Amino acid sequence: MKNTEIVVQGARSNNLKNVSLTIPRDKLVVITGLSGSGKSSLAFDTIYAEGQRRYVESLSAYARQFLGNVDKPDVDSIEGLSPAIAIDQKTTSRNPRSTVGTVTEIYDYFRLLFARVGRPICPNHGIEIASQSIEQMVDRLLEYPERTKMQLLAPIVSGKKGTHVKLLEDLKKQGYVRVRVDGEMRDLDDLIELDKNKKHDIEVVIDRIVMKDGIDSRLYDSIETACNLAEGRVLVDVMEQEELLFSQHHACPMCGFSIGELEPRMFSFNSPFGACPSCDGLGFKQEVDLDLVIPDWSKSLEEHAIAPWEPTSSQYYPQLLKSVCDHYEIPMDVPVSEIPKEQMDKILYGSNGELIYFYYESDYGSVHNKKIPFEGVVNNIDRRFRESSSEYVREQMAKYMAEQKCPSCKGFRLKPESLAVKVEGLNISEATQHSIQEMYGFFSTLTLTEKEMQIAKLIIREITQRLSFLINVGLDYLTLSRSAGTLSGGEAQRIRLATQIGSRLTGVLYILDEPSIGLHQRDNDRLISTLKEMRDLGNTLIVVEHDEDTMIAADYLIDVGPHAGVHGGEIVAAGSPQEVMDNDDSITGQYLSGKKFIPLPKERRASDGRKLTIKGAKENNLKNVKVDIPLGQFIAVTGVSGSGKSTLINEILYKSLAHNLNRARSKPGQHKEITGMEHLDKVIDIDQSPIGRTPRSNPATYTGVFDDIRDLFASTNEAKIRGYKKGRFSFNTKGGRCEACSGDGIIRIEMHFLPDVYVPCEVCHGKRYNRETLEVRYKEKNIAEILDMTIEDAVKFFENVPKIQRKLQTIVDVGLGYMKLGQPATTLSGGEAQRVKLASELHRRSTGKSFYILDEPTTGLHAHDIARLLKVLQRLVENGDTVLVIEHNLDVIKTADYIIDLGPEGGDMGGTIIATGTPEVVAEAKGSYTGLYLKPILDRDRKRMEELLENASSK
Repeated sequence: MKNTEIVVQGARSNNLKNVSLTIPRDKLVVITGLSGSGKSSLAFDTIYAEGQRRYVESLSAYARQFLGNVDKPDVDSIEGLSPAIAIDQKTTSRNPRSTVGTVTEIYDYFRLLFARVGRPICPNHGIEIASQSIEQMVDRLLEYPERTKMQLLAPIVSGKKGTHVKLLEDLKKQGYVRVRVDGEMRDLDDLIELDKNKKHDIEVVIDRIVMKDGIDSRLYDSIETACNLAEGRVLVDVMEQEELLFSQHHACPMCGFSIGELEPRMFSFNSPFGACPSCDGLGFKQEVDLDLVIPDWSKSLEEHAIAPWEPTSSQYYPQLLKSVCDHYEIPMDVPVSEIPKEQMDKILYGSNGELIYFYYESDYGSVHNKKIPFEGVVNNIDRRFRESSSEYVREQMAKYMAEQKCPSCKGFRLKPESLAVKVEGLNISEATQHSIQEMYGFFSTLTLTEKEMQIAKLIIREITQRLSFLINVGLDYLTLSRSAGTLSGGEAQRIRLATQIGSRLTGVLYILDEPSIGLHQRDNDRLISTLKEMRDLGNTLIVVEHDEDTMIAADYLIDVGPHAGVHGGEIVAAGSPQEVMDNDDSITGQYLSGKKFIPLPKERRASDGRKLTIKGAKENNLKNVKVDIPLGQFIAVTGVSGSGKSTLINEILYKSLAHNLNRARSKPGQHKEITGMEHLDKVIDIDQSPIGRTPRSNPATYTGVFDDIRDLFASTNEAKIRGYKKGRFSFNTKGGRCEACSGDGIIRIEMHFLPDVYVPCEVCHGKRYNRETLEVRYKEKNIAEILDMTIEDAVKFFENVPKIQRKLQTIVDVGLGYMKLGQPATTLSGGEAQRVKLASELHRRSTGKSFYILDEPTTGLHAHDIARLLKVLQRLVENGDTVLVIEHNLDVIKTADYIIDLGPEGGDMGGTIIATGTPEVVAEAKGSYTGLYLKPILDRDRKRMEELLENASSK
C-alpha cells in the first residue's frame, strides 16, 4: 500500500454493502449518486467518522469527556487517513451574537486595526479627540456651580479578574482610606474578599470636594494624584448628577466627551467594554409590535380586535378593557382605525396613573371591585414577557413582539465611545455594514500615514486576504455584520470553506457536502477554483456533489448506487469523469455524457389571466419592486446569490399569503400591497426543515398513513375479540407499546468515557410493542413488521386497500420508495424531509387554488431524482394549482412556464427585476446572468430532442 491512497475495506454504515475502494490522496474527489444511495454514509459516516474518532481517541480521557464521543463506524479498516475536517451545512450558529465577521475572524482584525490606527472623533463636535491636560480637567470641573459635591476617584482596576489582595494592601499602606469596589463604597480597614473568577472594578477615593471659590489648587493636586495612580485617568463622581471620565490621553476639550485607552476589546459587542448597554450588544430589542397586537384594524373592540386579549377561559382582560372604554367613553362597536388617537393611546399605553373603576367576578367566585391604574395593553404584554417565570406565558407574549432596532445604538451594537473611533471616516460598525466586495476595495485603497502604515500593514494584509477568499467562494454580496443565523446552508458552508483556506493548513482531509448549493452558475467557476487551490496546498478533498461542472472538474469521480436505500450502497463506477461517462452501468455517467437528459416541455403553459401582483417591495435590498406572478403555472424565481429572491418570495409573498389565507401571525417584509389573493385559498411552504425532531416521528406518521394502518389493524377480527381500539397500535401511548423502552425500541446505556451505547430493548427486541399487541396480524404481518417494510413493499402489500395504497404511492412517486415506513425522522436528510412533505400534499384533493412555494428543492438531488421531482411538481400544476420554486439548477429553470429573474448582482447591487417571461424570452434578455447560462442549455437540449425524434422515426 502506497501512502498516496486512502484504502477503505468493508464499509457497512447504513445501507453500504460491504464496500471496498481506493481513493487517491491530494486530489479533488467527487462522490455522487442518487439521493439515498449511500454517498453521505461513505463520506461522512465512514471516512470522516473514522478520521474524527482516531483524533479523539488520541486525546486524554479528561479531554475526551468535554469533546463528546464518536462512534466507531461499521468498517473493517481504513488506511492512509489524514486528520479529517467536515464542512457540512448543519453546523451554522444560530447565536444572534455570531456574524459573518466573527465567524470568519475578520472582525478580530478589524478590532485590532481600529484600536491601533483608529482616530477618536467627538460625536458632538466632529473634532478629533486629543489628550487632556490636568489644567483642562480642572477648568471643566470649575464649570459646575458652587456647593456641587463631587468625589475624585482613581480607576486602577477596570474589568479584571482576581482577588486583588496585594493591590488593596498596598493602597492601605500608602494611606488611602476608601475604595469603590464594583460600584460599592468600602473601607480599606475592612476585609475585602473578591471572587477570583469574576471581573472587578476598583477605584480609589482620592478626595471629596464641595465646589467653592479658591478650590482650584486643591482640585489640581487631587487630579494629579489620581492621574499618577491610574495611568493618566481620573473618574469624577458628581454627586446625584453624573460621572465624568477624564483622560490625559483621549477627551474632547469642548464637551468633555472622553474615551479610554483604545483597546481591541472596546470594539467587541460581545464584551461589556464595547457592547451597547441598552441592548447588550445584540443591536435589537424585543418590542411589542402593534401590527401583531391588532392584526385587523377594521375590526371593532367588540369583535376582539386586540388579539392578545381575546376571550379565553378567563374573562379578566376583556372585562378590564370594557372598564377602560366605559371610563374614557371609547366606543367598542366601531372599527379600531376610526377610534381617535388619544383614546387609542389610553388603551395601548395606559391611564398614566389615573385610577379606573374595575369590577370583575372570576369563575371561582373571587371579586375585584376597586379603582386601579391601567397599565395599557402594550405595557401589559411587555411586563408579562419580561417578568413572567412561566415559559408558556413568555411564549404566548412573544407572539406579539418583534425585533426592533435598538434606539440607543441604532443597531450598531456598540457603545457611543467605540463608535466615535474612525478609520478613513468610517467607524467599525459602518465598515461592517458594507458588502465584502466594497470592503475589499476600501482596504485596497486605504491611505494612512507612514507610521500608521507600519503598524497596520500586517493587519490590512490579513483582512484583504480573507475578504478575497470570501469573494472567491461567491459571497461578495454579504456584509460582515450579517447575522450567522440568517445564512442559508450553502452560504454558511462556503464561509467555513473560506475560513479554512485562510488557515492555510496542509495534509488535511476535507469532506464537503454540496458546496454549490444556493450558488448561481456564474459563481460556480470561482468555487471550483477555490477547491482546486485547497487541493494544491497539499490537501485531499472529498466532495459530495451533484453539480455537473464540479463532477467534470474532479480528478476522481465515484458513483454510488445503482439506486437508493436498500437498492443502493454499492460502487457503480469510479475513475476519471471520462471513465465514469464510458461506464454504461452508471446513471451519473449517462447524464454527464448526454445519453440521458431532462427533456424540455413540448409547450409552455399559457396564462389564464389569473395573477398575483406584488407592488412596492422594499425589504432588505429590494428596490421598490413591482412584479406579476401568473397563477396556474410552474414558475422559477432566479438570480445570483443575494439578489433578493428569498426576500421577495419568503419574506414578502409567503408571509403575506400566510397572513391573509392561513391566518398566520407572521409579519411580512416591507411592501405596498399584493393584489389577486382572491384567486387562492391556501399557501403551502414546502421547506427542508425536519418533519419531526424525535425518532418517534416517521414518514408513516407525517403523511397520516399510519392512522389508516392502525384503523385497519383495529378492524381485524382478532383486535375486535380482544377489544383493542386504534390507540392500542400506537407506540406513543400506553396500552399497546412496550413500557420497558416506552415504545422507542432501544435503550440508551451511558458509558461515560466511551460512546453511549444504544441496545435493542430486551423485552420487545426493538419491536416497540408488547407481546399482546404483536399477536394481532393483518395478512400474516404484525404492526412492527409493517413499520419495518420499505414503502415500495408496502404499496404492493396494501394494494387492496386503496386509501392506504394511494398515500404510499405518492411517497414512491417522489422517489422515496426505498425508505422504511417507520424510519425515524431524525435520520432523514433535508431533501428527503422536503419530499415527504411534498408527498403528503400530493394525496390531498386539489382545489386548483393552492400556491406551493419550494426554496431550492433540488438540494441533495441527482439529475435522475430531479427528473422525478419535476414530474410531481408538474402534476400539481396540471391540477390547476401554482408551483413557485426559487432555484439555480438550470434543469429545473429550463422546464418552467415562467421565469422571474432578479439581479443584476447580489447585495446592494441587486434587488431589481432583470427579466420575466418564458425561458426562451429570459435567455435573450440583456443583462441577465441566468439568461446567459440558460441559452446554451436550451440550444443543446433542443438539438438532443431533435436527434431523439430522428432516431425514433428512422426506427
